[in-house]
Amino acid sequence: MGLLKKYFNQTRKPEGVLGKLMISGMNGGHAKLADWGMAYLKDVEPLRIAELGCGGGRNASELFKRYPKARVTAVDYSALSVEKAAAYNAESIAKGRCEVLQGDVSALSLESGAYDLATAFETVYFWPGLAKCFAEVVRVLKPGGTFLISNESDGTDAASLKFEQIIDGMKCYTAEQLEAALKAAGFTEVTVYHHPSKPWLAVLAKK
Repeated sequence: MGLLKKYFNQTRKPEGVLGKLMISGMNGGHAKLADWGMAYLKDVEPLRIAELGCGGGRNASELFKRYPKARVTAVDYSALSVEKAAAYNAESIAKGRCEVLQGDVSALSLESGAYDLATAFETVYFWPGLAKCFAEVVRVLKPGGTFLISNESDGTDAASLKFEQIIDGMKCYTAEQLEAALKAAGFTEVTVYHHPSKPWLAVLAKK
């Protein structure tokens, strides 16, 4: 495996030196997408948030700013991401507003029916089976809770489809595929937003 391929494969589960570089890039590189997606949370005032696939922790921090009364549980499969996200949000952790956990989204160790909002920024590409993972998100959300997915790829853009060939286990989903999987998992209402000039998707699903 060439160095470039090894680097891009850190997107899925960052580890080691290349993983540290990838996480640093994630916090800055995904910020505009994350903020664009969060802008659709106009009618949501959550007190408990699950930030799934939290990466380097930047988006958890942004959620604190938007929702001053909220507590955030950030989860990531990568031990390195958990370490970095905890360091990034150390002040909020000390104040009791944040916890960062290592976990698998297909078998979350989170309390059922406890969260008002769950978020997933640039991460569902790597989830091990949407049906099982989305069912777990349904489980941890309160009745009427919201799930926000923000992706840079709409599953059809050529650039992202090339990355599918480079990054092991990556799958770019179309809006239709995401909507079908969300409804099959038990979400009752799904709304899809498309960026006017980029292949970005923001998907809001209601339990």
